[in-house]
Amino acid sequence: MDHNVARRAMIERQLRPEAVTDGAVLAAMGSVAREDHVPEEARSFAYIDRPIALGEGRSMMPPAAIGRLLSELAPRPGERALVVGAGSGYSAALLESIGLDVTSIEGSDVGVEASPDARFDLILLDGAVEHIPQPLIDRLVEGGRLAGAVRNRGVSSLAIGRAVAGRLGLRTIVNADVAPLPQFDRPRAFTF
Repeated sequence: MDHNVARRAMIERQLRPEAVTDGAVLAAMGSVAREDHVPEEARSFAYIDRPIALGEGRSMMPPAAIGRLLSELAPRPGERALVVGAGSGYSAALLESIGLDVTSIEGSDVGVEASPDARFDLILLDGAVEHIPQPLIDRLVEGGRLAGAVRNRGVSSLAIGRAVAGRLGLRTIVNADVAPLPQFDRPRAFTF
């Protein structure tokens, strides 16, 4: 398989038709080797537009989903980014390729990592979540952006939001096949 050809096809057949329009995002996705971020046995499937299992219950987002989220975030060189649920490292590599200063953590590290006072211009959730905890929202600078997939009753939708006065309002973009980040399940309430 020629991965360079597959990468170009991904841009023309998957990303552009799904409203991935940000030039920096398209350039990053055209240059970062997605196949280097999947398990060896999945390299031939690196450019298909569906989640790729990474092991330990984690999956890599489909190209169109990550492309659309990044395009909506409109990342700019020099911004500080936090990737939550870093998984394969592909999303962080894309942001670094655009010129951002990237910190990657797993979901369980949201409130306990070594730099709890760090603030970010944007946060990317590398998976679907039912709940976005306040300590994560607090890590955004005023006006900072957060993007990810939000699960509601088993359906994942890509969403983007902006932090204003310590709150985050989310706008749903489109439904997408994104695997969950289990650390972000909504706390269960008592029901009869």
